[in-house]
Amino acid sequence: MTGFIQEMHQTELAGDCYMDDKELNLVDHLDELRKRLIISAVAFIIFFGIGFFYVKDIYNFFVRDLDVKLIVLGPSDIVWIYFMLATIIAIAGTIPVLATQIWLFVKPALRPIERKISLSYIPALFILFIVGLAFGYFVIFPTVLNFLVELSGDMLVTNFTAEKYFKFIMNMTLPFGVLFELPVVVMFLTSLGVINPYVLVKVRKYAYFILIVISVIISPPDFMSDILVTIPLLVLYEISVNLSKFVYKRKLKKEKEWQEQYGDMDEDSEEESSL
Repeated sequence: MTGFIQEMHQTELAGDCYMDDKELNLVDHLDELRKRLIISAVAFIIFFGIGFFYVKDIYNFFVRDLDVKLIVLGPSDIVWIYFMLATIIAIAGTIPVLATQIWLFVKPALRPIERKISLSYIPALFILFIVGLAFGYFVIFPTVLNFLVELSGDMLVTNFTAEKYFKFIMNMTLPFGVLFELPVVVMFLTSLGVINPYVLVKVRKYAYFILIVISVIISPPDFMSDILVTIPLLVLYEISVNLSKFVYKRKLKKEKEWQEQYGDMDEDSEEESSL
């Protein structure tokens, strides 16, 4: 009876130790996450300051082709323009930093081959964000703007307030910068085994519906603009599906090679631990 009680006591102590280790691991993860978020926030502030310092050059770049001078309706509009332009620069500069911090956070849970593959996606995130901004600004923005201006014809005098003009640019560029990262995000999640191409194909109709809703929200309220925004997003989704298939096949191949190379070692170690 005494041995049974001692055994129960030891079991309780082991359970308590396990719970304590689990709580410590959770605290460590939260501390690590907080550290990564702080670094990302500091990077955002630094890039925001850089954007704020060069805001006049950025402003001149965006208005270089305008035939009219922008107007403001109040002093607060000027401050809003400064903050908006600086924020765009801050977002663009923070993306690779944030991606690196996310990678460092999940790195301990990845195998060496997964670390190498996922690390290669970080530059692609930044590049695709810039490509998305460029596509929105040089392709979608002038097309939609010219279409809307021509609608007025000779009936109206066209003047733009600075606030509405830059809001229009944001609506035509920033969403594309974010959505153009969809292929890289899909490839990253596929390489980690979170999703696979079969799931993407299965939810295609729901994804199409969501992308159409997004395009209607971010584009001006006319049918032509909706079409111009919707088509690239749908093409982007199909590209993501095909890239996911490619990554998924490579992942299966690598896992098979890993199993063939290290599978026997894992079995031997399990046998030794059981002995």
